[in-house]
Amino acid sequence: MSDEPHEVPSWPEELPPPEVAAAAMTDNQGALGATMSIEYLHVAPDLVTARMPVLGNTQPYGLLHGGASGVLAESVGSIAASLHGGPGRIALGIELNLSHHRGVREGFVHATATPLSVGRTLASFAIAITDDQDRPVCTARLTCLLRDA
Repeated sequence: MSDEPHEVPSWPEELPPPEVAAAAMTDNQGALGATMSIEYLHVAPDLVTARMPVLGNTQPYGLLHGGASGVLAESVGSIAASLHGGPGRIALGIELNLSHHRGVREGFVHATATPLSVGRTLASFAIAITDDQDRPVCTARLTCLLRDA
């Protein structure tokens, strides 16, 4: 692990269209999101959507791992919070809770993050995760601390 400082990513003053921002986020999401094959579909301050394959993200029984749902939820919620924070600010997750509703063995799960409460220093988002048939798989809530980068 390097002790050298690195540049902290931030959003530009003017955001690109949601689909362009989604493609950029998919390409630059970091090691964990890339390992889990998260693909962003829409990235805007009021709505972030993404999908993740079940294959490769399962527990020993062949079902989607609950931790994988947690990674997906925190990923879309953190992106939404950082967009709310704006240029020169970063979002740090301080609380994540999840309720699992249904097991999934194949296909994709789809996450949608929408704001619950957004302020200058805290932002909370509701995240709904569904299967390919739009059935609820998991609901989550993420609260992020917003601070200068």
